[in-house]
Amino acid sequence: MSTNNDLNKYLDSEYWCGFIKFLHLQGAALDMDAPKTSDIIIIAGNSHSELANLIVKRLGVSIGQCAIYHRSNRETMFQIGDSVRGKDIFIVQTGTKDVNNNIMEMLIMAYALKTSSAKSIVGVIPYLPYSKQCKMRKRGSIVTKLVAEMMVKSGMTHIITMDLHQKEIQGFFDCPVDNLRASPFLLQYIQESIPDYRNAVIVARNPGSAKKATSYAERLRLGIAVIHGEQKESDADEVDGRYSPPMVPRSRTMDAGVGVPIHIAKEKPPINVVGDVGGRIAIMVDDMIDDVKSFVAAAEVLKERGAYKIYVLATHGLLSSDAPRLIEDSPIDEVVVTNTIPHELQKMQCHKIKTVDISILVAEAIRRIHNKESMSYLFRNVTLED
Repeated sequence: MSTNNDLNKYLDSEYWCGFIKFLHLQGAALDMDAPKTSDIIIIAGNSHSELANLIVKRLGVSIGQCAIYHRSNRETMFQIGDSVRGKDIFIVQTGTKDVNNNIMEMLIMAYALKTSSAKSIVGVIPYLPYSKQCKMRKRGSIVTKLVAEMMVKSGMTHIITMDLHQKEIQGFFDCPVDNLRASPFLLQYIQESIPDYRNAVIVARNPGSAKKATSYAERLRLGIAVIHGEQKESDADEVDGRYSPPMVPRSRTMDAGVGVPIHIAKEKPPINVVGDVGGRIAIMVDDMIDDVKSFVAAAEVLKERGAYKIYVLATHGLLSSDAPRLIEDSPIDEVVVTNTIPHELQKMQCHKIKTVDISILVAEAIRRIHNKESMSYLFRNVTLED
């Protein structure tokens, strides 16, 4: 095993990419410090068995014996094959297109383990389902809060996740939450797999993702550009008043709202690029990529402004609907995502999609939690903007 000085040497490196190399160099140490198989059980749901297999392989343990399936009426059934009394249980389950089944499977598994006297139940959820519905919208609800309460109520005592859509989501949980970061892996990909990345500029697809883009740019010592505005609608999509409600006759009584100023409606300008991308490599960064239409529109504008190569990097690759076809027909050269969400089918439909493996980080987080070690090593140099 390496000494504490060795750990500090790797973790105090200039770039986060050095941290990834540290994890790989510590492979032997991981095997030596692997948790005892008698104290830990890792159970995988049906959402991402490939990631679960990579995690247990790195930890040197085996997948727990269990069965989770659906009856003819679509009810979820879960059966545990071994005793879990007094043991640390880790449930590996992520959000996919079948998101509602993913959540129910996870809740049923956690509750079954709770009633079977498990010592602790840790949810390993690389992509937290419903994480985009974390703000109040008119008469809607904050669905992420509901999901968090259900997870804790079902018996989960700890959550491991990655790149939450909003960091404040951690406050919805009444249990500890470790929000891991995938940016070191993506930074390493930029440095090792993008030729002439020094001639690149980090692009924020909208002003909301400018903080993330700034974080990448500062670590890579690159410039930044921000895309602002939106595409103009076609004449057929413009509102011409034909579908407006009928005029309501003015009331004879005085309106209660007289004198109360009304918010001026927002109107975004035509899509524009703030920053110079001419003759440069444009690298768009975001936390997730689902509906790719906005990414494709941004790529077309960047191409018009002179960018000769366009990359899109994101942690979570949902790639819903016809995203692979749109990417294939777009000016985007590569879409790089991690394996927090399975997307093998999309990769077969589009050769531009590349995958970065983050299982080593999740495995190290599991090992540290089980061995009651500090998690601060995994968050070295993480700032509020990351």
